[in-house]
Amino acid sequence: MGRRRIGVELEDYNVSVPILGFKKFVLAHLVSIDQDTYSVLQIFKSESHPSVYKVASGLKEGLSLFGILNRCRCKWGEKLLRLWFTRPTQDLGELNSRLDVIQFFLLPQNLEMAQTLHRLLGHIKNVPLILKRMKLSHTKVSDWQILYKTVYSALGLRDACRSLPQSIQLFRDIAQEFSDDLHHIARLIGKVVDFEGSHAANHFTVLPNIDPEVDEKKRRLMGLPSFLTEVAWKELDNLDSRIPSCSVIYIPLIGFLLSIPRLPFMVEASDFEIEGLDFMFLLEGKLHYRSAQTKELDALLGDLHCDIRDQETLLMYQLQCQVLARAAVLTRVLDLASRLDVLLAFASAARDYGYSRPHYSPQLLGVRIQNGRHPLMELCARTFVPNSAECGGDKGRVKVITGPNSSGKSIYLKQVGLITFMALVGSFVPAEEAEIGAVDAIFTRIHSCESISLGLSTFMIDLNQVAKAVNNATEQSLVLIDEFGKGTNTVDGLALLAAVLRHWLALGPMCPHIFVTTNFLSLIQLQLLPQGPLVQYLTMETCEDGNDLIFFYQVCEGVANASHASHTAAQARLPDKLIARGKEVSDLIRNGKPIKPVKELLKEKQMENCQTLVDKFLKLDLEDPNLDLDIFMSQEVLPAASTIL
Repeated sequence: MGRRRIGVELEDYNVSVPILGFKKFVLAHLVSIDQDTYSVLQIFKSESHPSVYKVASGLKEGLSLFGILNRCRCKWGEKLLRLWFTRPTQDLGELNSRLDVIQFFLLPQNLEMAQTLHRLLGHIKNVPLILKRMKLSHTKVSDWQILYKTVYSALGLRDACRSLPQSIQLFRDIAQEFSDDLHHIARLIGKVVDFEGSHAANHFTVLPNIDPEVDEKKRRLMGLPSFLTEVAWKELDNLDSRIPSCSVIYIPLIGFLLSIPRLPFMVEASDFEIEGLDFMFLLEGKLHYRSAQTKELDALLGDLHCDIRDQETLLMYQLQCQVLARAAVLTRVLDLASRLDVLLAFASAARDYGYSRPHYSPQLLGVRIQNGRHPLMELCARTFVPNSAECGGDKGRVKVITGPNSSGKSIYLKQVGLITFMALVGSFVPAEEAEIGAVDAIFTRIHSCESISLGLSTFMIDLNQVAKAVNNATEQSLVLIDEFGKGTNTVDGLALLAAVLRHWLALGPMCPHIFVTTNFLSLIQLQLLPQGPLVQYLTMETCEDGNDLIFFYQVCEGVANASHASHTAAQARLPDKLIARGKEVSDLIRNGKPIKPVKELLKEKQMENCQTLVDKFLKLDLEDPNLDLDIFMSQEVLPAASTIL
């Protein structure tokens, strides 16, 4: 900090960097989530802007959890929301304080107050940037207006929060921390800054009655046009009769000058000389001179414009010092306003999407979700079937989920992860009820984020994700595994999956909370996992109606009897012949029978050629002494065989 000179860049080196305060940051409360988990759960999702005019401006947020919950009105609220998402916490006091605010604003009688606060938050702007410009003396006219609106909006937030229940910590903090320093700042800015005049002049100007000297100089400057007209008439009386007109003008930094139109006889530079006048320059067909009277005006009035600018700049500097002396309250305003902004955004989303308040039970070893919904999928589907989830206690710690392809196994897996994550950032969740126990990390093996820069195969990426969970998961961790082992030989993949699950099951009560989906039905059929209370088998409910397979997308206890891959292939519009052949080969392998060649693949012409060749062999008389088999093979058999093959 001392080397970078933050905040005191223009001060002497003996001036130390000011430290406004210290904040306690405890890593022990954070929930560990890696980048792959953020990606596969679609907590964040950046994508290119669809407008060709905005591609260069960067990425925009796509369909993600952050995207649907981000209803913040101010920039710093959005930043805080992103910070909360990257730092989910186990601090129950912090989480419940967030939920208390959300629950308060969800009450119907508080809707109008929420809208009022939401509107006021829209005027909370980037105060740190303005303060930085003040320290560097780079303040713009717009900065003063933005700061003025921000301070008055903060006062409005304070007055509103003072009328709210002080039992809620956030309301009490805003009512107390938004001190009278805000009133002082607003009063100073409103009393000193002439916003209308500043915008017209494009520089900082002050209101009347602030500085008598500035007011007097402005009065003189306003009266200059009529006064200079009188001076010009007097100057014209002393000029050559050939000069029809003249004017006295004032140019900042140069002073008062006598302006005379250029006459036809004024060709050479020597023609510009006029007795009693000092030639200065020629501009736009007019000659500019200094006369005795203009010199007298310079001495009497001076450079009014620059003098006014200098004095107003001094007043602006004094005003900046007053504001910077109270920078701490402005920083605190930004912290509390951004926090209120995020919680109002959570409340708005909970109201629109029908979310409910989660409950935290440190003594509960796991999670319990009643009729949970996927927060993103329910926005994309016409109807969404809710599902419950319970892990820990007598419900087991390892959930092995089987079911047909496209039956909703992966969605269920992500749904459990997202609801748990939302509860850990202090948001209401898409479920009728949710009880979250102690969770210290969320690990996933759902999707392989491939990149040529990694230099790894898809299966190696899968192994790295599982290895991270195996090496780091504790009894409080949530592990989500989807179709692990499918990237290699079936036997090897099944063996690896069974080995990983057996490793965790061997830990007994120290086993993590695991949800695993698989199409390896042999895992259950061959009893590769030990029987016991830690394991529970679930499946996705379906119903066969003739050749059709009906999905209910409902989780129930049990084991699937088939993956129904042929039905999924039919949905993908693969040719019926390919699907039928696939089912035939699958049945033969499952029953241990040899795979038969494909029937009726030969064309009709090929069948005729085969029949002709067979007839020739039948007519062949092997006892004929004139028979030459070499000629027969080269002239009869080989040509016919080439048409068949």
